Amino acid sequence: MPYFDTASAAPLHPVARQALQASLDEGWADPARLYREGRRARLLLDAAREAAAEAVGCRPDELAFTPSGTHAVHSGMAGVLAGRRRVGGHLVVSAVEHSSVLHAAEVHAAAGGRVEEVPVDRFGRVSASSYAERVGPSTALACLQSANHEVGTVQPVAEVAGVCAAAGVPLLVDAAQSLGWGPVPGNWSVLCASAHKWGGPPGIGLLAVRKGVRFAPQGPADERESGRSPGFVNLPAAVAAAASLRAVRAEADAEAARLRILVDRLRRRVARLVPDVEVVGHPDLRLPHLVTFSCLYVDGETLLHGLDRAGYSVSSGSSCTSSTLTPSHVLRAMGVLSEGNVRVSLPAGTTAAEVNGLLEVLPGLVAGIREQLGVVEPALAADPEAESLELDTLGLRCPQPVIELGRAIGRVPVGGTVTVLSDDEVARLDIPAWCAMRGQVYVGEAPRPLGTAYTVRRAV
Repeated sequence: MPYFDTASAAPLHPVARQALQASLDEGWADPARLYREGRRARLLLDAAREAAAEAVGCRPDELAFTPSGTHAVHSGMAGVLAGRRRVGGHLVVSAVEHSSVLHAAEVHAAAGGRVEEVPVDRFGRVSASSYAERVGPSTALACLQSANHEVGTVQPVAEVAGVCAAAGVPLLVDAAQSLGWGPVPGNWSVLCASAHKWGGPPGIGLLAVRKGVRFAPQGPADERESGRSPGFVNLPAAVAAAASLRAVRAEADAEAARLRILVDRLRRRVARLVPDVEVVGHPDLRLPHLVTFSCLYVDGETLLHGLDRAGYSVSSGSSCTSSTLTPSHVLRAMGVLSEGNVRVSLPAGTTAAEVNGLLEVLPGLVAGIREQLGVVEPALAADPEAESLELDTLGLRCPQPVIELGRAIGRVPVGGTVTVLSDDEVARLDIPAWCAMRGQVYVGEAPRPLGTAYTVRRAV
């Protein structure tokens, strides 16, 4: 059964498994103790730190092991914000950061800080000039992911780091998705990562803080890991994380070239085989193993279940797979279609036959879901029935409001309008996206006592 969700968690690398077993036998003692077992554990921990620091591109004494990548992000952000509180409380983040960054930003805002989001283009990429416009004398910290976790777009970290350095502002980089493929370029200040993204064990992260960055660890003082990650280090996991990072880096260039060919095939053939699909993310500046696409008029959760039954494990950023029924903040920031969203992230060793198998089952699954939902776009009427129509879709969830819009647009003349009344948050994203795909004009939205009215003008 092909597993195509390494952006969530990669299978445990064989080197990680070997290192984990060996360090469980040899590294169980307290590395702070001076007796034989403690010295042996300390040697293992020091070696792991040196290997991880080499892969990250920092000094060993700048790197701490944390209980997770999320813990690294939260500790890193809190430590820099506290260390630079005299500078100001201004925090700059991109609109497509991982939720761990955005949740930490919410805490900062609730404590009285000011958070400013940097927008992205339709590919999900920021510009260095956008950061330059926002960082200033009162900015305590700027954050930027190295590559997006949902669509794979690689960010201009080196350029943004240069802008931040010129302004005297530290840059924190969430490198969880990219570190296994190579070091993060540029003069970044703080870096966070999570081992289970590159085939290390879960429950271990990395936090690198460059010398010279003002950093005040939060919480009770602790002598371990430079005070940046309190508690007893999970030494076996740290050893396995470092060993697997070194191993995947040794294979990264060859594997990236091979997987990029398979992802290019997916990007081309999905768009050709499945009608009304939007492939999202940057076509060139992207991770080599990840592709995301959205299928118009498709319930995302139903599609993922169908692929699972067919033997393919994939993920989604679609609102329809979330209990909150809100669109993915990444897709929303990009302004792209969110319904029927599928993220495919290939593990090392994926074969062409496995990718071809996914391409064989996908068109039939999408067509079957559309048929179940009654998707039929009528021919454009020669004699439209009204200049304007209003559709009441209150209580209907994605993608039904958009399906109703597709059925109704032919009932008004060119220049006429269709207004969709919806209480589903995803309509705010998917109705404009439908307009872009169908060549129609999105007029705008207006609040109503119940829900929101979205108006579309027929252009073709």
